[in-house]
Amino acid sequence: MRILIATDAWHPQVNGVVRTLRSLAAAVESLGASIAFLTPEGMRTVALPSYPSIRLAVPPPGAVARRIEAMAPDVVHIATEGPIGHLARRYCLRTGRRFTTSFHTRLADYAAARWPIPADVTWGWLRWFHNAGSATMAATPSLVDELQGRGFRKVMRWPRGVDVSLFRPRPGRDLGLPRPVFLSVGRVAVEKNLEAFLALDLPGSKVVVGDGPALPALAAAHPEVRFLGERHGEALAEVYAAADVFVFPSRTDTFGLVLLEALASGLPVAGLPVPATRDVVGDAPVAVLDDDLRAACLAALDIRSEPCRAYAMTLTWEESARRFLANLQGAGVWSPPPPAPGRREERRSHLVRA
Repeated sequence: MRILIATDAWHPQVNGVVRTLRSLAAAVESLGASIAFLTPEGMRTVALPSYPSIRLAVPPPGAVARRIEAMAPDVVHIATEGPIGHLARRYCLRTGRRFTTSFHTRLADYAAARWPIPADVTWGWLRWFHNAGSATMAATPSLVDELQGRGFRKVMRWPRGVDVSLFRPRPGRDLGLPRPVFLSVGRVAVEKNLEAFLALDLPGSKVVVGDGPALPALAAAHPEVRFLGERHGEALAEVYAAADVFVFPSRTDTFGLVLLEALASGLPVAGLPVPATRDVVGDAPVAVLDDDLRAACLAALDIRSEPCRAYAMTLTWEESARRFLANLQGAGVWSPPPPAPGRREERRSHLVRA
């Protein structure tokens, strides 16, 4: 099965959407499917106002349609609501091709924080965008419930995973800073509520990994904090392994892959009791969620590393990919091939295990 994923979020952007899509593509190969991406690569782009690190494609007329036809996919999935996603959606509707979408970003909250756009207006547009598809995939139970409550018609859960071979405890790693080390990883932007962490009176050191439009102002306002900029792969995994507590102050994330990366590295989590964070950690003894973020940070120091790692080991990208493929089948956009003659029914294709 050939799956085409249309996405406006792609390199050089570094965010959870890009990491999710790349990890999904690697995982589905072992399940007998393949993913090709329709991205802004090779197209003219313009910077998003007030957010120059995010650039939006300006495709030539007909370019998206020609790329889809050249790729000849069995399934189309639209991951973002930008120009690429919009044109892929329009092509599918014009040609009668069914498609699915996924909801990765709380655009209504982000837009309201940056521009004078009422959240209800953005939610109405998002509902219009996604309801044209056969189903919308969302990462957590609470997000599924919220989208359904906002009028999204068919919402299916698509959980995420983590690379436990890359993100793992690495005894002896040290950043050369006073301990304990409280770490935050992610885009340095106003919607991430990072100031709530930076302003805390905590022992030891505070470290931030990531880039974004708020970095210059926050670095100037908090000279005591170590801002390490963007880190990827092994360099990022080394920083996780050298910290003591992972701090997640966001109120707007739909999931937060960094939570899983931290837990896989053996780091306990301190965060706010918001739905997305609660959905990720569940009832496992791996996090402290409190409206008093300082209290959560200090209490998280008492959590052992082993339960954090054990919890993350249950959340693999292969299982995430299985659910994605099962959702495609459940949405009616794809059907698995029939079993080979003579095979017993219980040996159905492993592609559709949920």
